[in-house]
Amino acid sequence: MIVDFPMDLPADPARDEVVIDLRRRDPDGQVTGQVLRDTFDQLYDGVRTQRYRWDQLFKTEKTHFGTLAEINLQRQFEYDDGSKLDFSIAGHEVDAKYSQTPGGWMLPPEAIDELCMVITASDQASKFSVGVVRASASLLNSGQNRDAKRTLSAAGRASIVWLARHAELPPNTLLHMTDEDLEAVMGAGGGTARVSELFRRTIGRVVGRAAIATVAAQLDVTRRVRGGESGSRDPLAREGIVILGGAYDWQRQAARNLGLPIPRRTEYVAGYVRPAPQGWRELVAHGPSGLEVVSATAATRAPFPLAWYGERRHGPLT
Repeated sequence: MIVDFPMDLPADPARDEVVIDLRRRDPDGQVTGQVLRDTFDQLYDGVRTQRYRWDQLFKTEKTHFGTLAEINLQRQFEYDDGSKLDFSIAGHEVDAKYSQTPGGWMLPPEAIDELCMVITASDQASKFSVGVVRASASLLNSGQNRDAKRTLSAAGRASIVWLARHAELPPNTLLHMTDEDLEAVMGAGGGTARVSELFRRTIGRVVGRAAIATVAAQLDVTRRVRGGESGSRDPLAREGIVILGGAYDWQRQAARNLGLPIPRRTEYVAGYVRPAPQGWRELVAHGPSGLEVVSATAATRAPFPLAWYGERRHGPLT
């Protein structure tokens, strides 16, 4: 994470030690973003409910997001429990607060004058922010709710040390598809047919694991993607469409060579390809079999050998 220190902040060694520790645990913020992505998907529970949007949740579920995010962040980064507040980070008590709305963090009486980790995320905008602030009484608004919780004033918000601000949240694939595309995907038939249609309609875009699970109504995502009769790779190969996952170095490299977005560990990306022509001198994507494909368009794509993916029926490649 790149830390954004506001100018003219008063000295606060404890705050700075917490900030340094958080930056050490997640230098570029990608892990935090993935934890928040997973928390959204955990609440949507798309495998059972086929939900994928914030406005599809019940009010009680929405209020539970902050608690789940705190639990998931602590599980991921192994923060110690605090004796008074949520966490102990770098030996200092830290209260964690989430708000769907920037600046809406509700700080309880026990958090006044303490360090707070403030978090916000928007699935619609695919953005998230995480910062640390000393919730001094002078930086809080005077108004409070029935639980005596208060919000940061404008000066308080200006005092936040941001570790990630408006950073990229891994995208919610289904949320950003058109209604027409979604209807085509969900109406395509069985689980494999729906997953295949999902990749047809998201060429060149990263597809999250949760989107595949939601569309397939099945937790075993790799079964719906990998080759064979139960997966999408083989039928799409016959259409000149390759599916690459972020869990394997060779597939990430193939995506790079094809000019596609590089999927992360829990993501996939599909692209148009064709077998490499003889004597081709530009970038190619090598499969484990040694076969090669090159980038193509919807008009120039062509079927490529299923063997390009290597041995998949009884092996670990997915």
